[in-house]
Amino acid sequence: MKIAMPKNGEIINQHFGKSESFLIAEIKDGNIINKKEISSLELQHNHGGLSKLLLDEGVSLVITGGIGAGAYNALKENNLEVIRGVSGKIDEILGAYLKDDLEDKNVVCNHNGEHHNH
Repeated sequence: MKIAMPKNGEIINQHFGKSESFLIAEIKDGNIINKKEISSLELQHNHGGLSKLLLDEGVSLVITGGIGAGAYNALKENNLEVIRGVSGKIDEILGAYLKDDLEDKNVVCNHNGEHHNH
């Protein structure tokens, strides 16, 4: 299985739709067998495009910090599992997932009043 996580350096990005890159981790028999980074720079705030990018990579699970309802719904419509409300270093999060220590915190960002600069 493959897991996608939005990156902000070595930590998970708290703004899914603003992520410039994603880590794709491939898991087999409870171990990480491959990791790569893919760019999503041209897809920021393009919910359908982000979903397609991750699907094209063979991703089945997305682990993220904050995610808006539009992006969350786009992922779910493509049958991607989503674990929300996660924070910290990506390697530690992957370790927690492998130990079955991560849970979806049911956090959906509300962007009312926020101003996005493009």
